[in-house]
Amino acid sequence: MMHNFHFTPESSKSEKYATLLPQLQMLLRGDADLFVANLANVSAVLKEAFGWFWVGFYLVDKTQENLILNAFQGTLACTRIAKGRGVCGQAWAQNRVMIVPNVNEHPDHIACSSLSQSEIVLPLYNRHGQIIGVLDVDDTELAQFDETDAEYLSQICTMLTRELNVPEMCQPLVAAV
Repeated sequence: MMHNFHFTPESSKSEKYATLLPQLQMLLRGDADLFVANLANVSAVLKEAFGWFWVGFYLVDKTQENLILNAFQGTLACTRIAKGRGVCGQAWAQNRVMIVPNVNEHPDHIACSSLSQSEIVLPLYNRHGQIIGVLDVDDTELAQFDETDAEYLSQICTMLTRELNVPEMCQPLVAAV
């Protein structure tokens, strides 16, 4: 099913989110079993709506020791992040939203791209309240993210948990041969 997302580029950040939330909910309700495809579409919608540098998901691997790159929109990215390392690994280990106004000043930042200057990372939960991954958003501008982003992106992560058949943990996408 084809979906066209409608928003006004000149709208405030809050207005864009408020416009996108019901549209994303309708998209997700259509194909609850297509977890990775829906993560890809959410990444694409957010990148297009806000013009951010990188938007994507990392999912916890079956060993519970690493985040593995999953659906994203943007440039080449790190494929594996250890628990507690970088902003993504710290958000996972600390079970909290992390807003980093200047990644160059953040301890243990992992620079997948030197163009990234600010970042927000939010935990993604399964229906049992366990973290199964993170939503990671980067931008080339300093201090791009704030509490408004944290509030609305948290709502999107909750929507993903509620609307999709979220796996317990990241599983290999291709069976071993």
